[in-house]
Amino acid sequence: MKMSESIRQNLSEFLSKRFKVNPHKIPYYLKWIDKYIIFSKNLPFQEGVKNSYLESLSKIHQDWQVEQADIAVSIYLSFLKNNARSKSDKKLPDISTWDKTIFHMKNEIRLQNKSLKTEKSYLYWVKQFRNFTSKKRPSIMDENDVKSFLTYLAIERQVSISTQKQAFNAILFLYRHILDKEITNLDSVVRATKKRRLPVVLSGKEVLSIINRMHYPYKLLTEIIYGGGLRLSECLNLRIKDVNFKNDILTIRSGKGDKDRQTILAKKVKEPLQEHIMKIRRLYEEDRLENRPGVPLPKALERKYPNAGKEWSWFWIFPSYRISIDPRTGIVRRYHLFPSSLQKAFKTALTETGISKTASIHTLRHSFATHLVENGYDIRTIQELLGHSSVSTTMIYTHIARFNKLGVISPMDNLEL
Repeated sequence: MKMSESIRQNLSEFLSKRFKVNPHKIPYYLKWIDKYIIFSKNLPFQEGVKNSYLESLSKIHQDWQVEQADIAVSIYLSFLKNNARSKSDKKLPDISTWDKTIFHMKNEIRLQNKSLKTEKSYLYWVKQFRNFTSKKRPSIMDENDVKSFLTYLAIERQVSISTQKQAFNAILFLYRHILDKEITNLDSVVRATKKRRLPVVLSGKEVLSIINRMHYPYKLLTEIIYGGGLRLSECLNLRIKDVNFKNDILTIRSGKGDKDRQTILAKKVKEPLQEHIMKIRRLYEEDRLENRPGVPLPKALERKYPNAGKEWSWFWIFPSYRISIDPRTGIVRRYHLFPSSLQKAFKTALTETGISKTASIHTLRHSFATHLVENGYDIRTIQELLGHSSVSTTMIYTHIARFNKLGVISPMDNLEL
């Protein structure tokens, strides 16, 4: 079901006047929005819909088209919120001081179910932005302040392109959801330079050497991460229900980009993992005996199913042995192991091996992908296992893989010396 003509006209004006979209590009923006409306089944704000839509486009469209669609849908959602605000005559938050502005921003971040990591990142960059502008009152901030700050990050602080983008996303959130302003005309901003760096990769022998120097439970964590190409946070967030021993599958829920995917459970890991699950069952029973709150659930599930966190199927695969306090809610409950604990154990094992490479836990994910390429698996399969939105991201591992590409024989080898 497409937009009515009146909405289409209002949206065209919104694109032109508010976002300064070139007139010849507006039909393309409207095309992506029409497709999104059909894809979302008229539930545009439903959790994860936008990411799923963009992922579906990435399979049949080029990267620049997916990026254009992303911008178009973001503007459309802003248009809908703008209309809803004017209809309900919603009071704007008090932005008379920075303390009040940051308070409202924190509440909005939590209202939108952003992760704690995203919350910390956004608030950090907004505070940096505040300090850069000499604490200029939020209500009189404009897009020139944003341009100056982003340019400062690129030239003075020489941040990477991903860091500059992260800072921009934080400030965009501030302007769009708290200050009720839009940022446009950023053509004059100096962009951080995109440096192409090949990721560090460990050989199979080096991975084994590190694993053999690690102790339980960090050894098991390391084996699972390398065995399935997981990110550190994805492994720590695994639940009992995410392991399929019958089919050797791990389900990664709400990974990067809020996407679910499946990856490999290495056969060598199955037996020690089953033994580990039997051990942690006593922690689960202890929590139930003490009538502690259940483990936290993703997104809004905790509100929808308040007792589900007490079920065994939702319990952590790698729970912490200590009870801790939720920094957001103040609830005392059991969380998973801290990332720093595994990172420290990995660094200690790496030092003991004498390997000179600058490696981290994330290096295991790079090594997993590179070794699959070397073993002849097709790039699309590897893309799905890693959860990359674009195959171009996965293609970098073809530049690292150590095999003679295309079976080319060097002319030197044909010389009779």
